[in-house]
Amino acid sequence: MKNGRQYTGGEEILERTFKFAVRIVRLCEHLDAKPGVGRVLYPQILRCGTSVVSNIEEAQAGQSRADFISKMEIALKEARETHVRLRILSAAGVVARRRLDPLVAEADEIKRVLGAIIVSTKRGGR
Repeated sequence: MKNGRQYTGGEEILERTFKFAVRIVRLCEHLDAKPGVGRVLYPQILRCGTSVVSNIEEAQAGQSRADFISKMEIALKEARETHVRLRILSAAGVVARRRLDPLVAEADEIKRVLGAIIVSTKRGGR
């Protein structure tokens, strides 16, 4: 941890999830521009995909270790939801796999990182 921020692999999780949220916004713009089921699903993906970084930002200002953990757990839940919704879009062929596979992989990795941060913090590592 440096300056109250959690680092993983040289990239700050806050910055990583910010970039992920931007990618989600771009995907949702694409979904909104097309008729069909993607237009119906994009608001859900937009909400959960952008809320990950918002919850991590809130966790950084947590009033206690328990508050930090609680907010990070919410971020993890949102990351899980994002991951499964992206997998659904991919499996249903709503968006080309080549476009979604990198986002699906990043959502999975974010879930893993957040899980590790939560476990580490619970063990006293914050």
